[in-house]
Amino acid sequence: MNHLRINGHSHLLPYPEEIPSYLKEKEIFWIDEDREYMLQKNWKRPVTDSSFFLNEKLEWMDRNKIDHSVVLNLSQLYGNGLRISDMKHALRFQNDFNAKVQHDHPDKFTCGFVVHAGFIDGACWEIERCVEELGLQVLCLPTHYMDSIGQWRGIFDIETAPILELANKYKLAVEVHPYDGEKFIALQNTAWRFHLIWMIAQCADAYHFYTLQGLYEKYPDIRMCFAHGGQLNHLNIGRRTQGFDGRPDLFEGMERPRKAIGHPNIFFDTLVHDTFSLDLMVRRQNGTDQIILGLDDPYPLGEMESEAQSSYPGKLLDLAVEEGIISPQQHKEIWHDNVISWLCGDNQEAFLNRVNKNVNVD
Repeated sequence: MNHLRINGHSHLLPYPEEIPSYLKEKEIFWIDEDREYMLQKNWKRPVTDSSFFLNEKLEWMDRNKIDHSVVLNLSQLYGNGLRISDMKHALRFQNDFNAKVQHDHPDKFTCGFVVHAGFIDGACWEIERCVEELGLQVLCLPTHYMDSIGQWRGIFDIETAPILELANKYKLAVEVHPYDGEKFIALQNTAWRFHLIWMIAQCADAYHFYTLQGLYEKYPDIRMCFAHGGQLNHLNIGRRTQGFDGRPDLFEGMERPRKAIGHPNIFFDTLVHDTFSLDLMVRRQNGTDQIILGLDDPYPLGEMESEAQSSYPGKLLDLAVEEGIISPQQHKEIWHDNVISWLCGDNQEAFLNRVNKNVNVD
């Protein structure tokens, strides 16, 4: 029996003809007919790899010996700043698209779904629909969202408690992913600063409040994963702890930051781009049990084939074995066991039946 190679952080674009016309007409989101750009009003981004699309993604996975991928929502479809009716249409399209991908290729994909935390009742109804009708088990949440009066909030604001309560009821895996920093951080958008710098800070901000409020204990059946390795979280634990200890008046009723280290329901993916950062994560978490393989393909900041970047999918973990940061056994567990633990917790049988493989879960 062999371990699967499971990618816990992937994305997928619809083909242009699959996107409803109203999304283009209202300039919410579309792909040009030549599949060269993804577009929104006053925004476009190049499609940098053919594996943004389903059939090409399957070929890419086969070529790189990736057995299964977790497809998250597109960050462009979080719905922040849209009129409520447009937001509902956009998110429903995203979730129905992901559900169809999982339904049509259950052995290859586990797909996530997204809700808008600014409209709690609608978010809870969509969670119920996606879980009970569409069979999805991965909830995708942004690190920050715009509320119904235009105020930006962190995803673990007190107002979002009903979402977490429902996620806990359904025992969901949850992915926290950053985006939209340029909409609420008053800096000029140059040199890709919001992807290279502020996304890491956004993840750290979400982790800050998730752990301070002890939500990992309050909602024990949620398995929370922070995207991009939660890179700043590991570096910043000392400063956060010193602040907590030095100014207790600012943290009344909150949990000490170090208490969350190594908690079995808090996960991080491997997308930290260098072995020094991965080594820090392994040391900080007292091992690799909470680390899952995440490639963030097919984006150029993902771990893709790239001569210029001297990269290929899985290179970072391979280097970590060569440098003695992790063992060959831990390498296998990060690719397989740990991803399944995040996705399924103790209930792994249904997942293994769905992927229809003989695998080693020891």
